[in-house]
Amino acid sequence: MPSFHNGAVEISYLDEGEGEPIVLVHGFASSKNVNWVYPTWVSELKKHNRRVIALDNRGHGDSTKLYDSEQYGIGIMAADVRALLKHLNIARTDMMGYSMGGRITAYIAYSHPELLRCAILGGIGIGLIKGGGPGENVASALEAASLEDVNDPMGRTFRAFADQTRSDRRALAACLRGSRRLMTNEEAASIKVPVLIAVGTTDDVAGSAHELEKVIPGSQVLDIPNRDHMRAVGDRVYKEGVLDFLSRQS
Repeated sequence: MPSFHNGAVEISYLDEGEGEPIVLVHGFASSKNVNWVYPTWVSELKKHNRRVIALDNRGHGDSTKLYDSEQYGIGIMAADVRALLKHLNIARTDMMGYSMGGRITAYIAYSHPELLRCAILGGIGIGLIKGGGPGENVASALEAASLEDVNDPMGRTFRAFADQTRSDRRALAACLRGSRRLMTNEEAASIKVPVLIAVGTTDDVAGSAHELEKVIPGSQVLDIPNRDHMRAVGDRVYKEGVLDFLSRQS
């Protein structure tokens, strides 16, 4: 798998297919493979004549692991994505992020709108502004000696997921503590690129998609029926809704 360096940090990525580019930014404790390859996002987008680029965020997958939470600010991870675009000589792209990747995508839409044709925020609703979701309870669960030592329900979910994906749990705990920057109402309201907000109807992590829709001008909501935060990722309704949204951009 190809990689490049943004400073001292090596970022692993994939770059497949031909056509208009779309960059995929995975969620916390996931990876480009777990979030996008295995649920067939990459193959589906390639079938629709898209060039698909997906990276492993720092601390995840095959990218460099760091153990200082200060190295995981949303702005810092957004800079990794921007460095990837520069590395690939991509001036403007569509971008889809899931959960933490949605936070990163929203930050780029706010701070560097010239880079984006449109933004898809998957698995993140009003939590982008109001918070919620994984916090210190999950960081502590990641640092626990074993899953059996974790009693917090959300902590158990993310710890089991991290164990399943054989992730570096210490790097993930640092990432979680460093990446909790919330977007302000004013920042979200200043986003001008077309935005699709896609959240499972039983997602108790993302916060309300419809509440966020009221903040981001002109944004649209895609409800993913009967899917929670983990199971929405590969859902057919999610894929079809995203493909329809992309087809309407120019």
